[in-house]
Amino acid sequence: MGARDAVRVGLLQMTSGIDPAANAATMVAAVTRARGEGAAMLFTPEMSGLIDRERKRGAEHVVPEGESPVLAAVREAAAKAGLWVHIGSLAVRVDGDLWANRAFVIDPAGEIAARYDKIHMFDVDLATGESWRESAAYRPGEQVVTVECPVGRLGLAICYDIRFPALFDELERRACDAIAIPAAFTVPTGRAHWHLMQRARAVEASAFVISAAQVGHHEDGRETYGHSLVIDPWGEVLLDMGGDAAGLGFATIDLARIGEVRRQLPSLANKREIPRALPA
Repeated sequence: MGARDAVRVGLLQMTSGIDPAANAATMVAAVTRARGEGAAMLFTPEMSGLIDRERKRGAEHVVPEGESPVLAAVREAAAKAGLWVHIGSLAVRVDGDLWANRAFVIDPAGEIAARYDKIHMFDVDLATGESWRESAAYRPGEQVVTVECPVGRLGLAICYDIRFPALFDELERRACDAIAIPAAFTVPTGRAHWHLMQRARAVEASAFVISAAQVGHHEDGRETYGHSLVIDPWGEVLLDMGGDAAGLGFATIDLARIGEVRRQLPSLANKREIPRALPA
């Protein structure tokens, strides 16, 4: 599939709740609208289908991939609209009581073109008193994933992955044209680091970064930062959806810009292996 020089993409900024059916309806409506507004691909946030910090209650809705009503609804909508869709992630049951935080890329026929399981687990204790233990329920992924789609070669990451350069170093080696980093960032870490790290990843890879995000106050009591972004290979912010409300935003990605930046600043070509320290 040859990528076009200019690609219009849609980003769905969500305030997902505890009802997967309601979240699925929001996503399906966004697929229809994005197609109507000329987008070639729609991107949704991390945990698009369910946000529920009460794990016992949420577990009732976490099923194997093949049984997910949210995934089925979006696949059907994508096929009906003839639209590529990147589901930032869904919680899916994978191994007994363990879940995966799994991203999906769906093609215009409604088929799954790629899957990516979040590698890095969000296990933190913030100064605000917020404490998160993603590893208590989720099995970390082990594979780096890229896929060919309307934005060229797309590398997949999820939220907390952004803090681990080795993943993005590998995506750079695979010559990604764009990297998706869907998220449900906390407000304290978002204010401190969201824009900084997103722009850094775009500059390091000389690639577009496309990051659909969760925003606002959720039914389960958490608050997320928002600011869904599209950033060009020079680090310029093409779209920032702000931190106030859910909605659908659009940006046009000029794929010719990738070559322009890489010719001006050929950091990928100049890259060398860094010697590792010998064990003491």
